[in-house]
Amino acid sequence: MLKQYLLSPGPTAVPERVLLRMAHPMIHHRTPQFSAIFAETKRMLEQVYQTSNDALMLASSGSGAMEAAITNLCSPGDTIIYVNGGKFGERWGKIAAKYGVNAVEIKVQWGDAVEVAAVEAALNANPAAKGVFLQASETSTTTEHPVREVARLTANRDGCVTVVDAITALGVIDMPMDDWGLDVVITGSQKALMLPPGLAMIALSDKAWALTESATCPNFYFDLVTERKNQQAGKDTTAWTPAASLVIGLNEVLKMMFEEGLDNLFARHALLAKAARAGVAALGMKPVSTAPASSATGAFVPEGVDGGAFVKYLRDTMGVTFAGGQDHLKGKIIRIAHLGYYDVFDITTAMSAIEIALNRFGHPVQMGAGVAAAQTVLAERFPAQG
Repeated sequence: MLKQYLLSPGPTAVPERVLLRMAHPMIHHRTPQFSAIFAETKRMLEQVYQTSNDALMLASSGSGAMEAAITNLCSPGDTIIYVNGGKFGERWGKIAAKYGVNAVEIKVQWGDAVEVAAVEAALNANPAAKGVFLQASETSTTTEHPVREVARLTANRDGCVTVVDAITALGVIDMPMDDWGLDVVITGSQKALMLPPGLAMIALSDKAWALTESATCPNFYFDLVTERKNQQAGKDTTAWTPAASLVIGLNEVLKMMFEEGLDNLFARHALLAKAARAGVAALGMKPVSTAPASSATGAFVPEGVDGGAFVKYLRDTMGVTFAGGQDHLKGKIIRIAHLGYYDVFDITTAMSAIEIALNRFGHPVQMGAGVAAAQTVLAERFPAQG
């Protein structure tokens, strides 16, 4: 027997109670029974977003909500500014190009956070820009961008919004949408929301909704105005067939999150991130990011170790699934998740697995060094006994 451990930054592990809730007999999605679940789920989701606006649920991956953000806010020929600091930042430009939207790129070295001054300069050079599109947490580089500071730049610019891909940030860090002035916030089910892939969520500010009135990019399935009319209180449904099992699962996930308490949830993620960073540092592994995210830790594998083979060995021989690198980081890094259904002993398992794998690849490693460094941090999770 080989027990499997899912320690990748998406999909993440799904709690047993959520799996059991989703295993209940299917109910019809056009019934009062489902609408009651939908309405309760939407209310709780808006509390996690920390917004008074509608948080809409879409049957798609997070990329569908990214596309919806562009098509509902923009017209062909419009200009947007986007931060490209990784594979997901790059995606903004690719989506915009498909719809004839001029995308001005702010290129950022992978692993670095965007400089607020660079965003301000781009806005000044492109005064007609409809918005700044960026990631709160760039998953490919495990880097956190300063979305709050960026939102301050667009706050007083008419017709210009801040659009945030928070797919590996919402439910990980305290990111109050309304208080920070974030205009569009996107997330997905398979990250901190502890569900299988297939459900995207998006919320818009009043300023962003105003842009939908003049946007002419074509859309049908991702028409957010139509979705909003259906998902608002009183209708409590979706325009098209919902991912019903995932909505029901999300209902259970959100109850778990509020049972823990949002402040405790954010503190847990911060502690796990600190411990993971301490663990890989103790093993002499260089961090990928200069502005590390709380969702996942990226580290370069040691010289002489094939990162692709390393991650494959961990998964197929040891039963521990991490993520590797993409593009020019392929075969060079490992990414360790600590978002969603993760706690103390997932981090010690991760460090132990990495140590054993390094040993099996012939790299000199002091067994227990990474585990011990992580444990020193993780002990803070539990109260001292006198």
